[in-house]
Amino acid sequence: MSTGLIDESRLVKKGQFYKIYELDDEFMLLDKTKRGLTISERSYDPKYECDVDKGFIFDMDGKRHKVSICWHFPKSKFTLDRVLESAIEMEEYYKKLREETCPDKYLG
Repeated sequence: MSTGLIDESRLVKKGQFYKIYELDDEFMLLDKTKRGLTISERSYDPKYECDVDKGFIFDMDGKRHKVSICWHFPKSKFTLDRVLESAIEMEEYYKKLREETCPDKYLG
């Protein structure tokens, strides 16, 4: 599935770096920093205990790196609040990374 085909009316929460969609049987957590990447595989993510769609990015040397794009949290196992905890963790990680790499722009 391409994340670009998700109906925006299914959006239930969003932050600066994430979006959460409510689908029929799952909540989907989308990493907005990975928008535009093509999904190449789906596998199990032991950290979040759900399936994750992955794609590839390339560094300046042309080396390919597999990255997670979106997570599929089944409603039978996860509540929206639990998914939101994962989203907030992601948000905090990216904010910290941004502050460390661009400190002057994001200070007070």
